[in-house]
Amino acid sequence: MKAENENFFEKVYTIVRQIPYGRVTSYGAIAKALGAARSARMVGWAMNAAHGKDDVPAHRVVNRTGMLTGKHHFEGTNLMQQLLESEGVKVKNNQVVHFDKIFWQPEVML
Repeated sequence: MKAENENFFEKVYTIVRQIPYGRVTSYGAIAKALGAARSARMVGWAMNAAHGKDDVPAHRVVNRTGMLTGKHHFEGTNLMQQLLESEGVKVKNNQVVHFDKIFWQPEVML
């Protein structure tokens, strides 16, 4: 099972590396692109495991409504928000402002 998770995580990271600067996507959109629509939580686990991987912009992955639900996995209290804001993404009350306009839909990787 561990090897399966590592393979899934690497597929998640491949998609996350493609998220354009200043854009965000959701755990569910990534899961759907991987053909595993019910695996949004597992995508979240992959994002949590991405710490230390400087080439995986985990801060660009939010929940389906644009909430920064993964922020407690970043160092400090506001690092996820700070990283997004440094890319021009506005965040208010832990919510991405104009989420529908900056949402990036990953390509299906089937």
